[in-house]
Amino acid sequence: MKDTPAIMEGLSALGNAVRTGSRVAMKLLANGMNPGALRTNATLRKDEWKELDTAVVQISRQRLVGVQDLISRGLVYNVGNALGTTVLQYEDASDMSDAVMSMDGAVATDRDRMEFDINSLPLPLTHKGFTLSARVLAASRTLGQSLDVTQAQIATRKVAELVENTLFNGASTYTYGGGTIYGYTDHPNRNQYTLTAAWDASSTTGTNILDDVRAMKQMAIDAYHFGPWVLYVPTDYETALDDDFKAESDKTIRQRILEISGIQDVKVADKLATTNVVLAEMAAESARMVVGMQPAPVEWETEGGMLLHFKVMAILVPQIRADQDGNCGIVHGSE
Repeated sequence: MKDTPAIMEGLSALGNAVRTGSRVAMKLLANGMNPGALRTNATLRKDEWKELDTAVVQISRQRLVGVQDLISRGLVYNVGNALGTTVLQYEDASDMSDAVMSMDGAVATDRDRMEFDINSLPLPLTHKGFTLSARVLAASRTLGQSLDVTQAQIATRKVAELVENTLFNGASTYTYGGGTIYGYTDHPNRNQYTLTAAWDASSTTGTNILDDVRAMKQMAIDAYHFGPWVLYVPTDYETALDDDFKAESDKTIRQRILEISGIQDVKVADKLATTNVVLAEMAAESARMVVGMQPAPVEWETEGGMLLHFKVMAILVPQIRADQDGNCGIVHGSE
């Protein structure tokens, strides 16, 4: 058969790939799906792992603005063995009828029974890979140079940007296990508000913007969510908020917004679309991050150890929440 050598070569390569993948999978399974099992190879030295980890942490802090707001406030739900868990199941509860008053307590009251619904949230991996050759690694050691972490930084930025984008814009096309991942601007129960005008328009005044923010706050209060809040604006609005609130004012629009009771901060979110703003209640009943794995690099090798594969992986999934009556603490403003 004329093509037999080529076919045999292809089958051999496929067999090597399967064996390599099998070793990685078996290592994870043998260690309870702990990603740290892929960081125990002797290829990288301790200081080289430290350089990679430091690069990952630095970029994560730089890019995860909205995500870090939730994490820094403790608005998280930690998932153990997240690599071995594909779906988070959680319950929401109905309300009960009002209490009554009587002098002897003998008046019959409604015998309520709360209803609990089970919901699901997919827990996908967010990841980006890169490679290093053994020769490049050996050359850096021979010359006494530190490990070039540029690829790790870029891969981490890609992971961070996708996680941040998911928080603000959701990933409603991604469904698994009967659940869907929603963000601030696509959750079906978010409060939707129509802005008076674009905040960076020349005709828009500081009073217009302040009125919009106050109206958005009132929408949250009407939904029984009482703050505190963080106001997120798109990049286009950043400098607009630095304008004077009114002619010859001693305060900027941003400062006046921060004087509204309950608003803790005003931040720019790169992932927010133009003319979209979000007033997010910083409370676990409105939003939290499901944390299974912070961004971290893992490693495996192929080609007899000549090619080193790295992947920055994270399991960080936003969970925007509403009660069974559809009340939500997120207000999404747009034109």
